[in-house]
Parts: sequence; C-alpha cells; structure tokens
Amino acid sequence: MMKAHLELSGVDIEFPTPKGPFKALQNVNLKIDQGEFVSLIGHSGCGKSTVLNIVAGLYQATRGGCLLDGREVTQPGPERAVVFQNHSLLPWLSAYENVELAVKQVFKGRKSKAEMKAWIEHNLELVHMSHALHKRPDEISGGMKQRVGIARALAMQPKVLLMDEPFGALDALTRAHLQDSLMEIQARLNNTVIMITHDVDEAVLLSDRIVMMTNGPAATVGEILHVDLPRPRDRIALADDAKYNRYRQAVLSFLYEKQRKVEDFQQHREKQSTAAAESEESAPAAKRASG
Repeated sequence: MMKAHLELSGVDIEFPTPKGPFKALQNVNLKIDQGEFVSLIGHSGCGKSTVLNIVAGLYQATRGGCLLDGREVTQPGPERAVVFQNHSLLPWLSAYENVELAVKQVFKGRKSKAEMKAWIEHNLELVHMSHALHKRPDEISGGMKQRVGIARALAMQPKVLLMDEPFGALDALTRAHLQDSLMEIQARLNNTVIMITHDVDEAVLLSDRIVMMTNGPAATVGEILHVDLPRPRDRIALADDAKYNRYRQAVLSFLYEKQRKVEDFQQHREKQSTAAAESEESAPAAKRASG
C-alpha cells in the first residue's frame, strides 16, 4: 500500500492556561495525497489554524504527530510554505524584492543570479503580477498584495502550500479572481494545498476534499466530503449544477445542524453537571441548618 504524502496521526494538542491545560485538538487523523486540494472548514475556535500550524511546524503536537513523505515534521521548513490572510509583505520592499527574499533563502548556492531573477519573474507572472514588479505594497491593491504573497510562497517550490483564509479580507470580485488564479496555478504545478476557509462556496469550488471540523475544545475531524466535480471548474456553470449544490448543502448541514445539535447537547450536559454540583454543595448546609 502506498504511503500518504502527508499524514496527521492521532494528533492531540494542549495549551497551558491559568485555569489548567486547554485541549484544542483531540485525535485528529488525516491523510492527504500528492497534488490534492483539501479545505478545512468549521466554526471559529474549532482548531483549523492549529492543524495548519502543526503541519507548518510552528506548533508541536502534545500527542501524535505529522509526517511529510515519511519524515516527521518538527519545525518550519521551505517544503511547507504558508500564505496568511494578512499578506505579511515587507512594506519597504517592492513586489520583486519580497519574492527575492524567499528565493535567496531557499536557493542560495543552488541557482545563479540570472536563474534567480528568471525564477522570481516567473512566479510573479504565474499570479499575473508582471506589470507591478517594482511597486511597493502601499502602491498596490489588497488583492495584488495577496497575489505577491502567493508568488513568494510558490517561489520556495514547496511540496505543500498552506493557506490560512488567504482571501478572507478581500471583496467578492477580487476573491473570485484569486480563486480562479489559484485553480489555474494548482492545475499547472500539481502541488498539494491545504486551505482554511469559512466560505462554503469557496470550499466546494476549489477542493478535492472538504474536512469538516467539530467545535472545540477537543476539536477533531467530524466528516470528510469528497468533491467529485470535473476540472477545470467554472463557477458560473456550477451555480446551477445539482451535484455542486448537494455538496454545498452537505457542508451547510454539518456546520449549522449537526454541530448545533452537538453544541446544544454539550450545553445541556454542562448545565446538568453544574446543577448537580450546586445541589451537592447546598445539601450539607441544609443539613446543618436543620440540625
């Protein structure tokens, strides 16, 4: 049997708090194939970013771990590039220079100056930014900044591209253009993408699989939906596609029906245990009063 390209196995993570350890994730298991586009979706606080940070090597699991091509992930590395919601470009550098920083870090001693220049320009061309190579972040729009952030990540030639709500802060039209660009790029490069999103339509449009997380604390993988829609995908054609709408409905149902029922049940249990604890505390006092 072939080994998974990327595997999260039995992952728990706890963070210390003044009230004791907080378990953010519990028993997260996920296998991702080379070239697969996987979206993580769930309510705020369900541990999506924590999963991404474990894959990025920014967090260490308390139990279990992450393997990339059979090697344990214990720290950040250029084979895993991250694109955040905030573009995180250096404001005093041009688009070209921001990408150049990453390229020098990864390819110093492996590419000549001319090869580096060609590679930087190639990656900015991939995201349709050739016309703005020498503009600084304050001279370009939010969508263009995010394109440069994606070019910088791609220029590291990562095995896995990690995206934390990369289009969350953009207007609807810019977001749509960038989604289309991302689909084009992934089709060309066949790189593995893990993306966090809150947007159900975005998840269905872009993904091969959608991983739906349960609510925290102790969040885990609730359901995994396989999105069997042919590529390339056209958002306008898909709007009336029955299969697309079934996938969309399945995600909405998980987020707003199944998770709500679980949450209501947990709240009911918490109220019951609080009431029981209070009655236990009041019993001795009542005994003393009657005595």
